[in-house]
Amino acid sequence: MKRSIFIFLSMAILSGCGKHSSDNPNPGGSGGNNPPPAPSAATLSAPAQNSACNSGTIVSTTQSSITFTWNASANTTKYELNIKNLLDNSLITDTTSQTQLTVSLLRGTPYSWYVVSKSSKTTTTAQSDIWKFYNAGPGITTYVPFPAEFISPTFGQQLPSSTTSVNLTWHGSSVTNESLTFDVYFGTSNTFSSAKDSGTTDSVYNVKVQSGTTYYWKIVSKDVNGNSSDSGVSQFSVQ
Repeated sequence: MKRSIFIFLSMAILSGCGKHSSDNPNPGGSGGNNPPPAPSAATLSAPAQNSACNSGTIVSTTQSSITFTWNASANTTKYELNIKNLLDNSLITDTTSQTQLTVSLLRGTPYSWYVVSKSSKTTTTAQSDIWKFYNAGPGITTYVPFPAEFISPTFGQQLPSSTTSVNLTWHGSSVTNESLTFDVYFGTSNTFSSAKDSGTTDSVYNVKVQSGTTYYWKIVSKDVNGNSSDSGVSQFSVQ
C-alpha cells in the first residue's frame, strides 16, 4: 500500500511540473513575433513628370535650387532622394525624414528622380516611380529631348544561342511631348561609324544576331527644332 501511494504522488508531482501545450503562449515556436510592416512607395509630386521646371530659385548663372516634394508613404521613417543628371549620368543622393528636399542643380539640364522609402524597423524598402524634368536655364526657348530609355534587351542581358534576331526597343520623350525621330546605332563595337537607321519614328528596330557575339547599341533622339540627345551605349550578348 505504501509503495502504491508513493508512486501515485510522484506521478502527480511530475505531471504538475510538466508543461502542457496549452501553457505555451506562442504555439508553433514562432515566438509570436510578426515581421514589421514594410514601407510603401511614395507618390511623387514635383517637379512634375516630363516638365520644364521654372519654379526654382536661381543661385547663379549655372545653378538653381529645386524643391522636390512627394506624398508620405506608410510605415516609413526616412526617404532617400535620388537625382540623376541625364547628360553625364552623375547621381545625387540625399536622405530626409520629411516629404520634401531642396537641392541645387545645373540649369539647362535634364534630370530624372525617384524616392526610396525606408524604415528603421526593417531592411525592406520601396521605390517610387521615376520621373523626368528639365531644369530650365537662361534664354532657353526649346528643350532638348530626354535621352531615350532602353527597354529591351536590358543592359548586359544574355540571350539564348538559338536567337537569330532581336527587337531593340526604347522609349523617347520630351518636355513638349512633340513628335521625335530616332537614329539607331548598332554593331559589335561600342564605337559606331554610322547609324543603322536614321529618322525613324518607331521605337522598335529589328536586328540580325548570331551566337557567341556581344552587341552594342544606342539611340539618338531628335526633335523638329534640331535638338538631339544621346542615350549612351547599352550592350547585350548571344550565348
